[in-house]
Formats: sequence, C-alpha cells, structure tokens
Amino acid sequence: MGKDTVHKNKINKPRAIRRLVIWYKRNSAVTSIVDTAANSAVTASNVAGNVVSGAGSVVSTASNVASNVAGNVAGNVVSSAESVVNTASSVVSNASSLAKNTLQPLVFDPLKRLQNSDNVLDKEEDTQSNRIWIAVDGMGGDYAPGPILEGCLEAISRLPINIKFVGKIEKVKNEAEKIGLVELLEKEIENDRLELIDSGDPIGMNEEATAVRKRKNASINVAMDLVRNNSAQAVYSAGNSGAMMASAIFRIGRLKGIDRPAIGALFPTRDQTRPVLVLDVGANTDCKPSYLHQFALLGNIYAKDVLQVKKPRIGLLNIGEEECKGNDLSLKTFELLSTEKSFDFGGNCEGRDVLSGNFDVVVCDGFTGNILLKFLESVGGVLLDILRSELPRGRRGKVGSAFLKSNLLRIKKRLDHAEHGGALLLGVNGICVIGHGSSKSLSVVSALRLAHSAVNHDVMENLNQLQKLQVLNS
Repeated sequence: MGKDTVHKNKINKPRAIRRLVIWYKRNSAVTSIVDTAANSAVTASNVAGNVVSGAGSVVSTASNVASNVAGNVAGNVVSSAESVVNTASSVVSNASSLAKNTLQPLVFDPLKRLQNSDNVLDKEEDTQSNRIWIAVDGMGGDYAPGPILEGCLEAISRLPINIKFVGKIEKVKNEAEKIGLVELLEKEIENDRLELIDSGDPIGMNEEATAVRKRKNASINVAMDLVRNNSAQAVYSAGNSGAMMASAIFRIGRLKGIDRPAIGALFPTRDQTRPVLVLDVGANTDCKPSYLHQFALLGNIYAKDVLQVKKPRIGLLNIGEEECKGNDLSLKTFELLSTEKSFDFGGNCEGRDVLSGNFDVVVCDGFTGNILLKFLESVGGVLLDILRSELPRGRRGKVGSAFLKSNLLRIKKRLDHAEHGGALLLGVNGICVIGHGSSKSLSVVSALRLAHSAVNHDVMENLNQLQKLQVLNS
C-alpha cells in the first residue's frame, strides 16, 4: 500500500463520518444523546485516522530498509484502523437506538396517534378513565381465536377495558394452551377482567351476510346481543364485515334517519397527529346521493368527538376539484353537501388530496372506498422495499442504514394498517369496530383502543342527536 493511498484513507474516513453525523442531526427527532454519540464516533474516527497515518509513516520509514516486511506491517495496522472505524459506526448505531427509545415524543390522545402503544401512555389512560366492557367476536378472523385472544389479553393490561370473549370455549382454551397463554387467561378471569362466553361457529368469510339470520348462536350474534342487552358498551370483530353489519342492523338497529350504515376508516396524512376519516370503505357498494350526505353527517360528528377537530372539513371524493366534474352520483351529492349548513363542506377531493391533510372527512361510495383502503394497505410495504433497495452497499451503506433504521420504522408504523386496527361502523345504534380479516394481536390492541376512545368520547350520544336534523326527517 503506497503512501498516497494511506493519506487518502486518512482524509476520507473522518469526512464520511462527519457527513453522516450532519445528516442525522438534520433528520432525527433526538437531541443531546445523539450529539454525544456523534462526538464519540468522530473521536473514534480520528483515532482510526491517526492509526492509518501511523501506518503510512511506518511504510515510508521502512521502505528504505525492507519494503516487503514494512508493507505487511502497514497492512496489519491499516486493518486495525478499519476495525476501529467499524467500532465507531457501531457506537453511532447503538446510540441512535438508545436515543429513539429515550426521547421519542409521546402523543397522549390515543386516536391522534394510534400507533403509539407505550406502557406509559396506557397507564395514564388507565388512571384517567373508567374501565369499560367490550364484547369481542373471538372466532372471527383468518387466524382466530389465538391471536385475537392474545391481543385481548394485551389490551386488558394496557387499556382501561374488560373483555367478554365470545367463542367456542373448548377451542379457545386449547388454543391458549398452544400459545402459552393459559396462566395469563386464568389470571384475568380470576381478576374479573375477562369473561369467556360460549357460542357457535363464526360466519365464514365466504358466506353471505344474511347467514346471521339463520344462525342465532354465531359468535358475532352472541357478541352483538351483549351490546343490545347493555352487558357491553362496544363490540369488535375481525370476521366477515358484511355479517357484522347485518348483525348490527338486525340486533341493535340503525340510528333513526340513517338509511345505510357506513364503515369509516382512519387514513394517515402528512400530519401524523391528524388522520383523515374516509367513509364508506366497503359497507355499501351502490349508493344514492342521500347516503353520501348521511355519511358526511356521521363523519362530521365522529371527527368532532373522537378526533377532537373543532370544525372538520368535509370533502367529496371525485376526479376533479371543479363542481361540474364526476359522474351522476358525484354531481347530485355535491349539490346536497354544498347546501348543508351543519358542517363545513370543502368541495371535491381528488385522490391525491386524500392524504394531504386538507380534509378531515372524505365521503365516497363503498366500492371506491374499499379499493382506496386496500391500495393504501400495500403502500407501506412497497415503500419500505424501495427504500431498502436504494440504500448504498458495503460498509458505508451499513452505517447509513443504522442511521435510517428508526426513521424507516416510524414510516412503517404510520402506513401499516395493523397499527390502526379497525374501522368504526357508523350509523348503527351502538359502537361497533370492524377489524381486518388478517388481524393479529397488534391490530386487536389498536382496534380495542379505538372502541374505548369512541365510548369515552360519548360518540353515541351525539350521533343520536342527528335525528333532530330536519334533513333526516324530511
């Protein structure tokens, strides 16, 4: 190795570390801990540079005596220098992880940042709210009942809720034994925070929604009856969403003046503390203008009560901003919404504006909304794959990846549907949360947090005030 090469390595390695430190300072949300880590990395880099420089001096001095021997010595010293640089990179990575865990800001409204599930937040909720009973369809979902039970047990420890777990008791207990939850299950039952309620089989994902009328002991029907009898204040199911809506209509009924209930899902926006509510996302594939008008009224109350938006801005999903754009449904709905005085109608909302944060509620028919929902679910994974593939290779890429890791995890949490858990079925006479069919424990916890927040903010009381509006009685 020549003197020029060694001198070049001496210059470039500290520069690379300094560039990474500057980049991290500009893009991370942490303060003093990262600064300390950066200083440690720079110090380590300087040590490495000095060692490399010493290696160059050895080469220069020894070249007049025995160039081959000196070359070997220099090679060993340079190798040691590279090891020091790698250690410095490891220091930065570890400090970055420590800083994220220590200084990541907490948002204390559970629905403004559903993905935040720290124990500190949960304990604060537990001390400020009364525990409520939630009925859970333990047999509904692709992976039920194991992951559903696991999520319920986790939610009980983190949220001020009790669970009435509906399912085939023998199957639930066998599943609990398989995944090692028997002891915890028995403990929560003994503490009166969880109750097992026997039922029949669930309504399958491929079955017609009307099957709920024939199978009265289906798990979703039993869970819905608990709400009807005031034994529970909310119900959650990750099973057949059509069956859940049908069961809700038959068992607890619609709100007076509401023709069709709608499924409202929270989508992330540029401002992570202010999600947008999109409805309907699957309950009604064919809609009339009056249905979309009612969806807007329901969404307006939800945004006020649960999302704590003083004056929600309502948008109508359309292919253009101009009021003359769209199909017949869009044109007639625009006329209805623009004359409504009980909420703030912001006009048409194009697809690119849904996640912009310019609207608090976006209404559309269930066919369009469901496509939008499923598309968004795929965005998080695709985006992360693209970012990973674009990261540089080699040692420098590993150091850069260490800096980016916490940022990538935050991006994933904001886009992952599992972090939001479920969607509210609005327009029925009770709080019903519909989970994704592939829900696992994390999704269940998030959905139960959503149900608790809806109860805690008296959503039903305000939704019942809708019947006083003249438009719903005409």
